[in-house]
Amino acid sequence: MASLRKASAYSKRKVTPFTRVSKKRQKSYIKVVPHQKIVKFTMGKDSLYKEGKIPFTLDVISTEKAQIRHNALEACRQFINKKLDKELNGQYLFRIVPFPHHIQRENKMLTGAGADRMQTGMQLSFGKSVGKSAIVKPGTTIFFVALPNEKAVSFARKVFKQVKSKLPCKIKILAQEPPKK
Repeated sequence: MASLRKASAYSKRKVTPFTRVSKKRQKSYIKVVPHQKIVKFTMGKDSLYKEGKIPFTLDVISTEKAQIRHNALEACRQFINKKLDKELNGQYLFRIVPFPHHIQRENKMLTGAGADRMQTGMQLSFGKSVGKSAIVKPGTTIFFVALPNEKAVSFARKVFKQVKSKLPCKIKILAQEPPKK
């Protein structure tokens, strides 16, 4: 059964962002661009944040260079949004900041009996597109959350610690309190 490669196959390599697809199909190396798995980038109530009713903010920041796959971001989004919505009843704003532009490729190799007659090895080994990823550098914000009070901030910190294992890079959680009057 075909499955995804481990994230370590892609995540910490020196990478040039590859996003170009030619308008003329014959000239394009990448024939098909994989669809976006992230359904929503902004959840919660944006209007409350603009009005200043949810003043506490948390930023999840990458501390190293990595590629974060779109399915990893979607898995994190679903988990975080579900927990925050259940606990805070919609009184929050949650955003995914990076957009996955980079197209990941794989030169699929066959194994087993008779495979040597079917494949060309590394000849013309550009590979087929298998997914998308966002390239993040150290200090890049991955997730942004605005919350109504300090109790919600401590809850969100716990949720982000649970999500840490789904991301291929080390993260740091930065909190900002509203200015005191």
